[in-house]
Amino acid sequence: MQIGISSFGEVAPAHVACHDLAAARRMQELLALAKLADEIGLDVLALGEHHRPDFIISAPEVILAAVAAVTKRIRLSSAVTVLSSADPVRTFQNFATVDLISGGRAEILAGRGSFIESFPLFGYDLQDYDALFIEKLNLLLKINSSEVLSWQGKHRPSFTDKGIYPRPVQDKLPIWIGVGGTPASVIRAGKLGLPLTIAILGGAPAQYVPFTELYREAAQGAGHDAAELQLAINCHCHVAETAQQARDEFFPPYSTLMNRVGRERGWSPMDRRHFDYLCGPQGPLLVGSPQEVIDKLLYQHKLFNNSRFLAQLVIEGIPAESVRRSVELLGTAVAPAVRAMLV
Repeated sequence: MQIGISSFGEVAPAHVACHDLAAARRMQELLALAKLADEIGLDVLALGEHHRPDFIISAPEVILAAVAAVTKRIRLSSAVTVLSSADPVRTFQNFATVDLISGGRAEILAGRGSFIESFPLFGYDLQDYDALFIEKLNLLLKINSSEVLSWQGKHRPSFTDKGIYPRPVQDKLPIWIGVGGTPASVIRAGKLGLPLTIAILGGAPAQYVPFTELYREAAQGAGHDAAELQLAINCHCHVAETAQQARDEFFPPYSTLMNRVGRERGWSPMDRRHFDYLCGPQGPLLVGSPQEVIDKLLYQHKLFNNSRFLAQLVIEGIPAESVRRSVELLGTAVAPAVRAMLV
């Protein structure tokens, strides 16, 4: 099983027109974490696109290109690219460029996005939320398969016999679908035979097993070999020497983040008792000692038979050295043990 890290690049909003020193510092910390992950043998770095003041990653492919130049083996992915409000031609070109810089390590994790700021920002109607993604995914897949093509659609200007350049080092860019548990999205990925990432950010992992079954059934029904499908699970994660240390470090920034988002969405506030429950053996948070995280990864693998796990970091509000130590433990203590047990 591949094990990697993902981040949204959380940052305290500076609300300034220029000289955003906090964002500059956070960007350097992200680059340092990426280099560390590569050096200690983690498999994937995934960066999520947002257009909010509390996240610095609005152009993941730009940061991935910087990472590509200073790493050797780690796979480089978005998490997610908000394809609904992006141009598939430009998206392909950007990631193909990352692929050239990295020597064939780029991936696209495409999704509709869990936030909606990009839609009005780029001039799209939220009423077209589903139609935009479906049409743009179809175009992206066609570009990935053909150097020269023609296109006619509703939401993106048409073109005839145009070449899309540059082409990647890989035969095709791996294009994953990222979902939060919407059945239609899971079925769509299965029918297309595309690898799937499920973000488990709330609720027990066991509740998501039916989605993986839907995914594999849809793939098999469309003539794909379900045994060959790649499946990733994405959960928040923080590792420390002891469970108490990990939870004490992670709870304040995690609850701040979730309660801020929760106020926008009408969620109940999170308190420490609820957080500790989520950290339990069958909860969605992998926050604890190395052995606890190992046990939860093996538990999830038994549920999902997943081929990849992405540990989603929270980096605002936790000292940089603690985040670095968490990544170190994930790569040097957790990942080798999990791989050995799943051979």
